Amino acid sequence: MRSLRYGINITLDGCVHHEAGIAPDEESMRYWADEMDRADALLYGRVTYEMMESAWRRPASGAWPDWMGESDIPFAESIDSTKKYVVSSTLGEVDWNAELVRGDGDLEQAVRRLKEEPGESLSVGGVQLPLALAELGLIDEYAFVVHPVIAGHGPTLFAGLRERVELELVDRQDFRSGAIALLYRPATA
Repeated sequence: MRSLRYGINITLDGCVHHEAGIAPDEESMRYWADEMDRADALLYGRVTYEMMESAWRRPASGAWPDWMGESDIPFAESIDSTKKYVVSSTLGEVDWNAELVRGDGDLEQAVRRLKEEPGESLSVGGVQLPLALAELGLIDEYAFVVHPVIAGHGPTLFAGLRERVELELVDRQDFRSGAIALLYRPATA
């Protein structure tokens, strides 16, 4: 069975990375490119899929936009080519190497089917979909890159989670910027 890993950048107060305005550096981009490369497929909700597509889809010209630095290219190439599953009840269709998973059906059953497919791992991103998956106990690993910033505003992770999820730290990586990559798994009883 494939594992499901949730990964995201956050601030010390739990704010989602892009809302806090933290620009990723070369080291964190390399970390996320490696994370992307280890996943057989990505699982996104509609909002995250559309956000990621607008930023990371290779333009029709084939040339990456001028705003991308050299350290962004490995991540961009990896996310662009990786298979994606999009959970949505409102989208009629998706492309960008993606397949639609209807969000109006049984989310737990749909994600369990994806986990049962051959392969090593799935990666989920975003805020709302991971909250639902955590509620269902479907996330096998949590990868957070915690940035040394207190945002003081913006959405926070797992807001509204009904029951606490006990985790155990299984790996950590310190970055020169002061950010820390932390990998957790649900604690066994």
